[in-house]
Amino acid sequence: MFEKDLLKDKVVLITGGGTGLGRAMGERFLELGAKLAITGRREEVLKKAAEEMAGTDKEVFAYPCDIRDPGQIKALADAVEDRFGHIDVLVNNAAGNFISPTERLSHRAVDAVLNIVLHGTFYATLEVGKRWIQQGHSGTMLNIVTSYAWTGSGFVVPSAAAKAGVLALTRSLAVEWARYGIRQVAIAPGPFPTEGAWSRLSPTPELAQKAIERIPLKRVGEKSELANLAAYLISDYAGYINGEVVTIDGGEWLQGAGEFSGLTEVTEEQWDMLAQLTRKGK
Repeated sequence: MFEKDLLKDKVVLITGGGTGLGRAMGERFLELGAKLAITGRREEVLKKAAEEMAGTDKEVFAYPCDIRDPGQIKALADAVEDRFGHIDVLVNNAAGNFISPTERLSHRAVDAVLNIVLHGTFYATLEVGKRWIQQGHSGTMLNIVTSYAWTGSGFVVPSAAAKAGVLALTRSLAVEWARYGIRQVAIAPGPFPTEGAWSRLSPTPELAQKAIERIPLKRVGEKSELANLAAYLISDYAGYINGEVVTIDGGEWLQGAGEFSGLTEVTEEQWDMLAQLTRKGK
């Protein structure tokens, strides 16, 4: 259903673009004719991803950046513009999250999530948005949020608060920046297993199975399903969609608000074990 040149010559910048859903979206954008820039904190991972994603007719630019640092974001935007001349689409995908009883969190744990999800998204949005306004260049910003951005969810409170902020940012700028030809759209994914996030949010087979059972469709999402949705939203065919968030979760949030609220059944001993697994990334 997608034309091969749907995104022809669009320059797309994806934060957290070297792994997981960010990479899946990038690969699909490339197939549809886009020029791609990816960023993340791990330079080796980025370079390897760029080499694997690129081809004789595909161009991928990898540039390391910690989006918690506005100075690094400026350098990133400069580098992408030097390489491609401009930026057409910003995908705010980079995130950080882990499950924990809120009373166990330190202020550093809270900051670890808010600094990436909320501050990082805001910094990147400001940097690219100001450039577009100054240049008179229209563009699209796609933010990756979550359904518990509007319902809230126990045991991922920093993430819920940060994603709620990103959703508010999306809807607010949809009104304020529309006059500059800048669209704001968002996707709220349900469970899409990735190596990094899945190990922190469902670190045991039992919890992973429980997460699947609460989804009406009784399955997790396929990366291609999210990538195709993202491709449509940043394409010109979605030019009249502004300030909207599209949920892709198999009906999960309708089944019961708060994706992780069912974790009240986890015992203190199990939380101790999960904390150890989370620190080890297993």
